[in-house]
Amino acid sequence: MKTTCVTSLFALLLSGTTLPAQELDDIHLNVIPRTKDETARIAGALAAPENFDAPQPFETMSGGAATVRARMTQDAFSQPSANISFERELTFKVGNGLFKKVWVSAPSSTLASDGLGPLYNARSCQRCHIKDGRGHVPAGPDDTATSMFLRVSVPAGPDDLVPEIEGYLGTVPEPNYGLQLQEFANAGHNAEYRLQIDYDEVEVPLSGGEVAHLRAPTYTAADLGYGPLAEDAMLSPRVAPQMIGLGLLEAIPAQDILAQADPDDADGDGISGKAQIVWSGEFDRPMLGRFGLKAGAPTIREQSAAAFSGDIGISNPLFSSGAGECTAAQVDCQLTIHGDQDERGFEIDAEGLDLVTFYSRNLAVPERRNVDDPQVLRGKQLFYETGCTSCHTPKFVTHRLEDRPEQSFQLIWPYTDLLLHDMGPGLADNRPEARADGQEWRTPPLWGIGLTQEVSGHTQFLHDGRARSLLEAVLWHGGEAQPARDSVAQMPPPDRAALIAFLESL
Repeated sequence: MKTTCVTSLFALLLSGTTLPAQELDDIHLNVIPRTKDETARIAGALAAPENFDAPQPFETMSGGAATVRARMTQDAFSQPSANISFERELTFKVGNGLFKKVWVSAPSSTLASDGLGPLYNARSCQRCHIKDGRGHVPAGPDDTATSMFLRVSVPAGPDDLVPEIEGYLGTVPEPNYGLQLQEFANAGHNAEYRLQIDYDEVEVPLSGGEVAHLRAPTYTAADLGYGPLAEDAMLSPRVAPQMIGLGLLEAIPAQDILAQADPDDADGDGISGKAQIVWSGEFDRPMLGRFGLKAGAPTIREQSAAAFSGDIGISNPLFSSGAGECTAAQVDCQLTIHGDQDERGFEIDAEGLDLVTFYSRNLAVPERRNVDDPQVLRGKQLFYETGCTSCHTPKFVTHRLEDRPEQSFQLIWPYTDLLLHDMGPGLADNRPEARADGQEWRTPPLWGIGLTQEVSGHTQFLHDGRARSLLEAVLWHGGEAQPARDSVAQMPPPDRAALIAFLESL
């Protein structure tokens, strides 16, 4: 049963009152409320370790009962939930087919697959989320940015704010280019731009005489195809993130996430996590943001629908334009033939969108490796002692759910609080998104991060892939994470190596 009174929520919205935090519950889930006994058991299961001499119970099972055996191959992130039924695994496989589908431009004899673009970043979901893992930055000036793009927007006016969301930082699409720049276009149309990245090397001294080298990027929207960008345009680079465990993150109780928020740093620990709150087009109300690099989407379905529209130019029930992300200023793009001009109504219909959502929800998290290795245990201790767990919350217990058995009542280890944190000027994109300001990012989940090389063929991390190793990613941390970052830079080299070994075991 639903735990939200929808009537009272809409009445609150119509009154113009800001939606209180306690109303940000999980309207997208069919929740079976926890009993007092379950609540007590959960508190015990979530307790921090008392020592670091041995692994905690169930620590290898990062995704609870949905966890799969770790495959040291490219397919490590492409497995269905381990606890999925035979019938539901068939649904997963059909969704996988749609996730891999290569779309073509309209008109086409393959009506079920036409509607690409006219402007796009990739021709399939899989071409951004390669093998369901992380995308990558262009390898050089001759490489395209298939799994990376620039978001773009301009500051909003007073009429573009969302009064129901307290602290909303308004932006609107850039007049010529919309909300993201597309590097590819169908025949007869200009691509919007070419992504140009220039790096400066930054030397960082570490304890023990070691030295790290970071690369500081500068991003340019080169070869603009539709005129200049607005003077106040804000650009934000984004690399496609890994896909595992999304359904489990969606099933974490909103109240458990909100309970960790401390936007004013009331406890004085220097960590001021803030809940992202976004307007849901699917549910027509504010919801807790969970997905995307700034937690700009509340559900997997809404995130998937936005990606179909923005990344591939595919219309769907939530983003209905057959022209995808084309703006009103891009007249030829608007007037060309689109794939929704037939009996389908949308280029991917509700059934297809639901299949892709089901697939995305059930991409399983691989099990931990080497959890009892002494170096890994030492690294785990350092992870706690340096304050990393203040943002990278190790574990949660998901809701008990009526209709999602794979995600129901699981002890999971995602190492994220799903909150927004100020990461300092070094990582700033200076582009707000809903309640996130230009220096704030959602804490990324760390599960599976040690398998990035096997799956994606590289070790590029952070929102824009600038970090070439886990150590570089740590050294880019600033803002609220500056003390933890400095501790890592100053700790003895064997301890630093142990910390990285722990991260590689996740």
